[in-house]
This record gives sequence, C-alpha cells and structure tokens, in this order.
Amino acid sequence: MHTNYDFIVIGSGFGGSVSALRLAEKGYRVAVIEQGRRWTPDNLPKSTWSLSRWMWRPALGLHGFFSMRFFKHVVVLHGNAVGGGSITYANTLLVPPDRIWREGSWAGLQDWERVMPQHFATARRMLGVTTNRRLGAADLRLKEMARAAGVDASFYPTEVGVFFGRDSDAPGTTYADPFFGGEGPPRTSCHGCGGCMVGCRHGAKNSLDQNYLYLAEKKGAELLAETRVVDVKPLQSRSDGAAGYEVETLALAGPSRGQRRRFTCRGVVFAASSLGTQELLFRLKEKKSLPRISDALGKHVRTNAESIIGIRFPGSKVDLSKGIAIGSGVYIDEHTHIETTRYPNGSDTMGLLSTVMTLGRPGWTRPFTWLATLAKLMLTKPLTTLRLLTPFGFARETMIFLCMQTLDGHLTMRLKRRWFWPFSKQLTTHGKKIPTFIPAANDFVVKAAQATGGVPMTSLTEILLDVPTTAHCMGGAAIGRTRAEGVCDGQNRVFGYANMYICDGSMLGANLGVNPSLTITALTEHAMSHIPPYEQQRWDACGADATGASAQLVTPG
Repeated sequence: MHTNYDFIVIGSGFGGSVSALRLAEKGYRVAVIEQGRRWTPDNLPKSTWSLSRWMWRPALGLHGFFSMRFFKHVVVLHGNAVGGGSITYANTLLVPPDRIWREGSWAGLQDWERVMPQHFATARRMLGVTTNRRLGAADLRLKEMARAAGVDASFYPTEVGVFFGRDSDAPGTTYADPFFGGEGPPRTSCHGCGGCMVGCRHGAKNSLDQNYLYLAEKKGAELLAETRVVDVKPLQSRSDGAAGYEVETLALAGPSRGQRRRFTCRGVVFAASSLGTQELLFRLKEKKSLPRISDALGKHVRTNAESIIGIRFPGSKVDLSKGIAIGSGVYIDEHTHIETTRYPNGSDTMGLLSTVMTLGRPGWTRPFTWLATLAKLMLTKPLTTLRLLTPFGFARETMIFLCMQTLDGHLTMRLKRRWFWPFSKQLTTHGKKIPTFIPAANDFVVKAAQATGGVPMTSLTEILLDVPTTAHCMGGAAIGRTRAEGVCDGQNRVFGYANMYICDGSMLGANLGVNPSLTITALTEHAMSHIPPYEQQRWDACGADATGASAQLVTPG
C-alpha cells in the first residue's frame, strides 16, 4: 500500500532525533513532527529576559524553547524546539549506575548490563561526550566546599556534550566538522560563556541539530516544525495498526496557523518527552483513537528526587556565570550528588523564583518560617537582603546547585479536569508527596555558605507551593514485561499495536539518579537496532503482544 511516509516520528529530542537518523539510514521515508521552532544563532534569545524567545507558553504569545509546567506535586522544567530539550539542557551526559537495570519495571527483560554498554558507547560518540575542560570560578569554589566538607575525593568535572577544540588553539576557534568525517556542520570551540541553557550561539554545544538530526535531514528525513500532532489512529482495515496509521497535525505558526493536515504512514515513534507522550497517549486512548494503550499509562512517573538550591554572593566581584552550564559535581553521600549550574551573565530571571534558604518542617507552616527567616536576615543584614531579593545580578553572583538522589519514588499522572479550569482536561499528578527539600543537600549548602560568606537559597515553589522542581521527568509509559506493568516492551514496541514505538523519557523504568539524556539516547539506539532495513521489513510482524513477546500479526485477506 502507498503511504506518505514509512515512519512518522513525533518529537525531535534525544529519542526522536536518534530514531529519525537510524530509520533514514535503513532506507525508510521518515517525517519528524516537532511543535517547537527551529533555532539558529541569529534568532536565539540574548538572555532569559527575552521572554517571547525563551519561554514556551503559546497561549500567552511566548514561543521560546523553555517551559515550566506546574503540578500539584512538582514543577517540571522541559524544552520545546527542533532538537528537543538539547537546545536548553545543560549538556550533562552521564552513564547511570549498573544497578538501575536490576530495578523497576524493566528488570529482567534483557541482559541489560551486557547489552547496553555498546549503545552507550555509540551515544557518547555521536553526542561528542568529553570531560569538561572549562572549569569556572563556581566549579573551583565547589571543589573548595567539598574539601571543607570532607568529600573532596568525590569531586568530578562533568561529562558533557560540548566541543572544546584543541588545547593548542584559542577558545572560539572554528573547525571543519570534527565528529563525522566531514558529514556534519563546522564547529566552534567553547569559550565558557555560560550560555548553554539559553541556547548556544557559538556552535560549541553538541545539540541534536548538530549531530543526529542534522545527519537525518541530510539523509532525507523531512522535518515539520511548529506543528503539533493531535490524532494518531490505525487505518480502518486493521485496528492493531498493522495496515498503517493516519496522523493528524495542527500548524501552530506562520501563514498556515490553525490548518490541519493528515498523513499516512506504516509506523509511528512517540518521542514527545515524558510529559508530551503521556498527555498525547492519554488523549488518544480517551477519544478511542488508540484504545488498546495499556492502563499502565501514567504510572510510575519519577523525578530523580531533585532539589534546586544555591548560594548567592551579593556584590561579588567574581563572575560565577563563566564556564559551561553544569561544569562539576560532588557526591555528599552514597545516594546524593550536587552539580553546580549556571546561566550566562545577564540572564537573571531565575532569580525571581529564588529566596533565602528556609529550614523547618515542610507543609503549611513553612511559609511562616520563611517569613521569620527573611525578617531576621533583613534586620541583621538589610543591604544584603535587598540585593538578595533583587533578580538583577543573579547569574553573575549565584552558585545554583542541582541536587539529585538515587532513592526511588514515583507519582501517577492522569488526564482530568482541574477545579479551577473545568473547561478542558489537563495532565495532573497523584500519589504521595515528593519531599520538597533534601536535608543532606541543604545542610551542605548552609555550611558552605557560612564558610564562604554567601547566603544559602532555595526556590519559592518549595516554600509557597510545597513542591520541588525537576528538570528530569521520567516514566509514565515505561518499558515493562507485560501490558499490566508497562506501555511498551523491551524493544520499545507499544503493547497492542504494530510498528509503534516509544522512545523518550517516558519509557524509563527506574530512577536513574543522573541526567537522563544519554540513557534515552542509548535506549533508542537499542530499540532502533531491532528494526530491520526497509527491504527486509515485514510490516505485519512488528508488534508486541500482551506478554511482551513478538506478535505474529496476520495480514488481512
């Protein structure tokens, strides 16, 4: 049968871009549909104050690439762009500990500890992972803090997807493609401006539009930017999708804004991020477009048990914004590590969400403890307090700490109407509350601030909303042994449907304890390795049945 494409990939992040390249290499006609826009050095925001270019909130006319979604249990930070979260993420690409493969819903499905190293090696090569060579003042200060706390042996420069060039050349030197034998774009070496999370303007960040996605488009993959998928349903002759799918899209910008289009394809890859894929699948299941989606959808959503805290040095003469977005880290105990994070000088909007560190008991009384702490600081150090509460200078004066733990915990997500907005259903969180702060991390920061003359800080969402903030939402459509335990199998095939895959953070079946981007990349490499070349493809034999085994789907007629 004739279709517009062989595969449609929904999303262009770490799962979508990998899928697009590997499928195009195998001879498939591929389309990538991305709701975000394509960014270049000419249209990137100059700072986070350029809200219309930085923040993603289309209803308010903000069409940037950084989004904050507020839930009852957590605030989730994520990206929307051609290249997905790689445009705004902090470059950190870490291999998780081996034990995570023996935990969670994917345990025992594969000999993961034997199979995955080769895919991590491929992911590291493609993303240009290397050890950070631009340690800034904040990184050196973290090393001193670790020494004072007696954990200096655990200090490490991060493994990152950044191009540093040759040591003999000056930072900012431009080279012909250094990664793919001339097939990739020219690159410029990092000079440590700290601007990674506002979009690299210099060609040093190994974002997906510089590697996987760039090469996929060279091999013929088509990319539809600023376009949202609103429906996916099997073609009428087969309810399991073995005959293909119809995908309906909505244009979000430009002259065709509001226009709907329909495409047909033989296979679909959902790669719209953990939140995006969950929300889309919930809507498709509810409207009966994909009624066979497992009831495990929305379960076991994890957050890396994170906390965002920091230390501000009001009036500091040392510029703490220099370096790369996350330049170093330290383990303060066996379950907890802290990474020092930065925005470039002048990108101070996150200062609006920061306030003085408040200890005490989490819950409804904590705002009163915060007010008392703030009043005490105002009485004893009025000028410092006023400077602390002013966002201007925040990036230059602040060491932001991203704290993560490997301890497991999870939420459930559902699609339902909220009491304050009954007009449509929205993604909501349910379950036990996530701890709003990590005592070990707070203790480390308070002592470090006292030793260095800074003021410890935390986020306002922790104080006023009693919820933590995470940049690593994972799970919700996880890999599992059966459809009762997960939404897709050990090869990322969706239970109940043929030629349908999930390749983004929603597939993760355990708490990684580290930034998930490299693991998403490696798992997608693993999934794509099981798809045969186009000429060997049997479209009627590429599903997963309810037990997780290969399903031999019978061609009608």
